[in-house]
Amino acid sequence: MSQLLISPTPHVKTRRTTKHIMLDVLIALIPATAASIVYFGWQAAVMILISLASAFLTEFVYYIVQHKIWTSPKEIAIKFFKQFDFTTLVTGLLLALCIPANIKGWYMPILGSIFAIAAVKMLFGGTGKNVVNPALAGRIFLFIAFGVMMTTASTCGFDPINGGGAALETGATQLGGNILAGKESINALDLFLGTGLGATAMGETCKLALLVGGIYLCVRGVIKWYLPLIYIVTTGLFASLLDLNINSFLPSILSGGLMLGAIFMATDYVTTPKSKIGNIAYFFLLGLLTAGLRKATGLEVVSFCILLMNFLVFLIDLLLKVHPFGYQWKKPVKKEKKAKKEKAAEPEQSAKEERA
Repeated sequence: MSQLLISPTPHVKTRRTTKHIMLDVLIALIPATAASIVYFGWQAAVMILISLASAFLTEFVYYIVQHKIWTSPKEIAIKFFKQFDFTTLVTGLLLALCIPANIKGWYMPILGSIFAIAAVKMLFGGTGKNVVNPALAGRIFLFIAFGVMMTTASTCGFDPINGGGAALETGATQLGGNILAGKESINALDLFLGTGLGATAMGETCKLALLVGGIYLCVRGVIKWYLPLIYIVTTGLFASLLDLNINSFLPSILSGGLMLGAIFMATDYVTTPKSKIGNIAYFFLLGLLTAGLRKATGLEVVSFCILLMNFLVFLIDLLLKVHPFGYQWKKPVKKEKKAKKEKAAEPEQSAKEERA
């Protein structure tokens, strides 16, 4: 008897494997990575390399210990590299882009990667079996463990529009320090390009770079273009409604980690609903939650909102079930009416049998 294999949905065969999809995501993250290095200098590059190396080594060590490498070192090492699907590198890179470019906290990407890969991904069975997005969980873990370092912003050292660049220093973010506090914010162009901004996450600075990566993912068919758009637009509109000011729309969508989270984290296949209508509802609710909690707390809460919605995905799947191909909905018949029809049909059926 063949062994029954149970795997998560979708059960569709295609030439595109997880490796191909993750390579596309890595390519899409190149503009944001390059912008981070240009804007924040060598410190950003070092933090990114540390995070990538830590994530890879964590999965490698976990795998070889789990499969008892001492029994057959060569075979297990070969198996690891054959099954390696680049999801760990995506997690490591996203985690690096979610933290400040501060070389004094060189240990943060190491601890964050260990938690994200070992505790959130591998402990639950590896790729496709994690309950929440590993990079998000890693960022929140670092926020809880190193609150002060995660909430101080590195000022952008690259500002060609206003002439030259400012020295790297720490300070309040544009979102928390001005926009959510009701103070005057800088113009939309600076917010879009990320020039001269204070940012707690180096990857959320240049929105243009994030949009270029998002367009690439849409063209490659990795993500649906309308899903991050629903999240971003809903957040902006609800923020404007809460402030009773339409001028709040652009600052709310161009500040903080909204675009980074909407394009690269909220669209994770594993932690989103299975149906199309479920995904639309998911991203709409995510936008409402983000704008509402931002207004209530005065803090950047994109990571927490996505994490919370990750836990609610199973409820959305229960309420908005995916019907099999060719399914036709039939109006349910009440038990009493069904019983009456069966009783009425019994004499006719017995008469037919007597004639026969």
